[in-house]
Amino acid sequence: MLGLIGASGAVLATGALAGAASAATPGDLRAFDQFLRDQGFSGSYLFVHRGRTVAAGSYGRANDAALNGPDTRFAMASVTKLFTAVAIAQLAQARKIGYGDKLGAFLSGFPAGIAETVTVHHLLTHTSGLGDVFTMPGYLAEALSWTSVDQVMNGTTDYIRRATLGFPPGAGFEYSNAGYHLLGMIVARVSGQSYYDYVREQVFRPAGMTSTDFYLRPQWHADPRIAHPYAVQPSGEYLDSIDRRLYVGTPAGDAFSTCADMARFARALQGSTLLDAAFTPLTLGGKVPLGPPTTGPAPAVPPVAFQCYGPMKTLANHQWVTGHSGGAPGTSTDFQMYLDSDWVSVILSNRDFGAGGVPPWPAKARELITA
Repeated sequence: MLGLIGASGAVLATGALAGAASAATPGDLRAFDQFLRDQGFSGSYLFVHRGRTVAAGSYGRANDAALNGPDTRFAMASVTKLFTAVAIAQLAQARKIGYGDKLGAFLSGFPAGIAETVTVHHLLTHTSGLGDVFTMPGYLAEALSWTSVDQVMNGTTDYIRRATLGFPPGAGFEYSNAGYHLLGMIVARVSGQSYYDYVREQVFRPAGMTSTDFYLRPQWHADPRIAHPYAVQPSGEYLDSIDRRLYVGTPAGDAFSTCADMARFARALQGSTLLDAAFTPLTLGGKVPLGPPTTGPAPAVPPVAFQCYGPMKTLANHQWVTGHSGGAPGTSTDFQMYLDSDWVSVILSNRDFGAGGVPPWPAKARELITA
């Protein structure tokens, strides 16, 4: 039994560089593979350029029964918000939702000061003032006891109904898991389907994401294809933390996917498979300027970054990089699209960096791709 993974980090490689760096490859992507080895990386990564796999690798254990490999399904944490944002954009494209529509037009039970002021735009851009449901008193302790999809969706919504705004909508920016949960509830209300069924049918299926889904916690325990999340302990060891995660993921986090499926998602999103030629740039365009990161070391030069309708957009070495990262106990994920140069990077790890810790590999990948 694997109950514990040593922090010193001997990792088992199940794959290495999938394609040699060509003359068209910026930077030395072999250096990235070695960088991950040196870091004791556990997970999978994939770099795609113009639809061609340039580099890929998998290291470490997925669970007691399997090593990580290219087909391993990882919990995506907050990268899941991109699927929710696309679902909202599809309904806006169909003229069933307006970005200026008020929350109270779709969901009942909120105080008038929230129902009549918070808009879909605010929820998408983390400017609603609703904040993070996971930090609401009592939420996580109760949520971990839930054992049905309805309990997770409705129980989470009930906690958010009792929340107060941290600032007037539009007057500030605070990353909001609560806001994205409500967006998923709006998808269900407007579409007449469960949030999960809508995303499966209208996002995963047309994008060809055959290995992507929302799995229940018992499935996470039992299915060897799904990577267990190993959270770092004060001792430096890594311990399986499935039971610190919800019974099912929400519109704010924890769909499960593979590197290859995320590359398919990028192609479908950029190629107008999921949205038309008007709503794709609307969704991927910057809406709210962002300040320096609140975790990790302060950058020498302040970033040029924007919150979009779902993704975040950052200027890196004169290239716009659009995507999302995610973190939770035992999970570190990063998905980026380099729209000008047609690169996609996907890095999925079933280890975390502790509370407030920032994994170094997304920055390294960005450095090499934009070199």
